[in-house]
Amino acid sequence: MTARHVYVMGRVQGVSFRAWTRTQAQELGVSGWIRNRPDGSVETVMSGDSDAVEALITALRKGPPAAKVEDVRITATDAPREPGFHIRG
Repeated sequence: MTARHVYVMGRVQGVSFRAWTRTQAQELGVSGWIRNRPDGSVETVMSGDSDAVEALITALRKGPPAAKVEDVRITATDAPREPGFHIRG
């Protein structure tokens, strides 16, 4: 089991990035949450099988078609407490 705290910078708000990420996470069996940040970035905490978490991070580096990812910052963290993958306000 691996858990990561990830910040994604670039054009990642207003392009369905959170909904797209939730779909990717659900397909990979990754738990966690994602939210928009006031600075225009997106923040997510995720956990699951290490291969699945790494696959989701790889997907985040590209994002959905309308996104333009400029930077991704990753740190280790504790696993989220709630099951499933959720969009936070």
